[in-house]
Parts: sequence; C-alpha cells; structure tokens
Amino acid sequence: MRRRAPLPLAVALLLALAVPPGQAMAADGPAVRLSAARAGAGGPVTVSGTGWRPRALLMLLVCGRATPARGVIGGTNSCANGDGRAVTTDADGAFARRLPVAEPPVPCPCVVHVATVTGARAEADAVLEVAGHPVAPLPAERSGGRLAVLSDTRLTGSSGLLTWFGAPPGRTLVFTVGNTGTGPVRNPVFQVGTAHGVFAPEWDERQWHGTLAPGKKARIKLPVELSAGAHGDYTVTLRYAGRVLAEQPWGVARPWGVTLFWVLLCLVVPAALFRAGMAVVDRLRPPGPGGRPRQAAPHSGPRPRVRLPRLRTTGGRGIPRAPDDVPAPAPGPAAGTAGLPWFTPDSAPRGPAGRSSAPHDDSPTSPATPTPKGPT
Repeated sequence: MRRRAPLPLAVALLLALAVPPGQAMAADGPAVRLSAARAGAGGPVTVSGTGWRPRALLMLLVCGRATPARGVIGGTNSCANGDGRAVTTDADGAFARRLPVAEPPVPCPCVVHVATVTGARAEADAVLEVAGHPVAPLPAERSGGRLAVLSDTRLTGSSGLLTWFGAPPGRTLVFTVGNTGTGPVRNPVFQVGTAHGVFAPEWDERQWHGTLAPGKKARIKLPVELSAGAHGDYTVTLRYAGRVLAEQPWGVARPWGVTLFWVLLCLVVPAALFRAGMAVVDRLRPPGPGGRPRQAAPHSGPRPRVRLPRLRTTGGRGIPRAPDDVPAPAPGPAAGTAGLPWFTPDSAPRGPAGRSSAPHDDSPTSPATPTPKGPT
C-alpha cells in the first residue's frame, strides 16, 4: 500500500516551489523580494521586504560582483551609489519601493543590496540580472584563514576632564574573533570606521600583532578616537578584508566646558573694556572752575574746639568772662583779619602804668579778688 506524505510536508514543498527566483530570504532575519529577476538598465523594479525592524531606515542599491551567499565583494564600491533609494519600514517591518535599474561599476553577477542605515546592522540581497551588463566570474575564495566575530563588540573606557573642554574623546573597541578558515592568520589589519549620523564612516587602519591558528580565537582591543569637540550619536564599524564584521553605537556627550568658557568670555571682556573706558574718561575729564584741577571736598567733620582761659572782672564793670570752650576760627582767607579787642592787648587803651586793668592771676583756678564795693 502506498503511503501519502503528511499534509504539513506537502504544504512546505508547495511554498518552496512557489518562491520566485528573484527572492532572497533569511531564516531568522529580513527578507527581500523583487518584482522581476531580470531588467534592463533604466527600467524600474519594485523591491519589497518583510521581517525588518519597525521604523528602520533602509538603503537600496544595485551592486555587482555579489551573490546572496558571499555578499557584496568590495563593499559599496561595487554598487551604483548614485542611483540608490532610501525607504523606511512600517510598524510591521515591511516596505515596498521602486528602484531604477542601474549598471554597477563592476561586472555581474548582480544583486539588489538592502541594508539598514542606522541602528543595529541588518542586510539582505536578492539576485538581479542586469540585461546588457558584462558578467565575470567571482574571485576565488582564499583558502587561508578567515576571521569571524564570535562575541558582541563593546566600547570600554571613559572621558576625562580634558574631554569636557573639547579634547578628542577616545574609547577601546573590544571583541573576540575566531579563525574559521583552513590557514593561520598572521598580524591581521582591521579597519575601524567612525560615522556621525547618516554620513559615511571615516576609516582608520589598526593592526593586531599575533598569529591566529585555524579553529582558534583571540580577544582583540583596538583604540578608537574621534576629532576634537565631537559630540552626538556615532557608529563604530569594524571591517576586515572588505567585510563588515560588527558595528557598535557610541553616544558622545557635548563638551560643556567649551560652552562655559565662551559664556565667561562674553562676560569678562565687556566688563574689562568698561573699566578701561571709565579710566580713560577720568583722565580726559576737563578741570574745575578757575583752571584748577578738581579736588576732593573738604573735611566735613566737627571742628576742633579750643579751651581758652577765663577772664576776671575789675570794679564790677570789667570785661565779661569768655566761655570756656570757643570753637577755633576756620582756616582760610579770613584768618588774617583782626581779632576781638580783648584778644589783642596792643589795641586796648592803656592806663597810667601801661596796663588796662589791675594785676591779676592768670590761673583759671584762682578765686576772684573782692573789691571795696563788693561783688557785683
């Protein structure tokens, strides 16, 4: 008796046969489909995909010297970058976009290469035959060593005080690679690229000194440095032998010390200029009245008081006694004028003996002398 195939297996076989030749699908990743597997240069082709990250920005390119199995050999230098298109996936991670067919700068076999622009890296390829474009066999794979990243990459290190004032920020890219080829890899040269936003990365070569035998792995640390004053969202890309091995995002803080420096400069410089200008104004100020330079106001405090001796009376009709404390005359032009009569003995009338009064004791503490008429 002939047994029938199970129903799920039959459905799977029908779905596999129904897949068009221009479709490429990853088992656990994104998928890309083309409306036509063959098109001439200048003709449009519709590219659709599923399984991508929601709201992801993708780049669509026609690339030569590539297959879905080996990827794009030579990177984006093998693609028609001027005729590429960008598309954003929907909430379900799907998209559909018309792409003009362009001849890549290298011979076919050709693919439509779809890759993410920002965020975690993901890519997929779909075979496309460009009519009229030359075809050449792919370069043979090297039988030597082949490196592959075995662990997630990470950036270690921290920024110092100088970075806060605009010094170049630096980190260390740490990852683990393994040799999946048949020969040893000696002193491999990696390319580390740093890209800001959607701009193309700037590549620097970093060599690791050592030998990695087939089937072995090694932990590698490569320095990464940005330009002075760099800040924002950056992406660090690791590449070896033309293949991208890993990508790592890097958020760089703004150098607030530079901003603080400019704020202080805008406050200190105007204040210094103001003080210098006021000093110049004081020197160029015109003189006071009479051509004399302006002087400070005289001392306005209390005047000193002078203690004078008390005078005695004679005959009841003598000169009145002066107060004990009399303020001293103010200095100035009036200082040369004549004083009061009892302060100038030369101007007072003299008696027969040449004295204006009876002799008396000048001591301020001597008692008054009684007169024949008695006290007045």
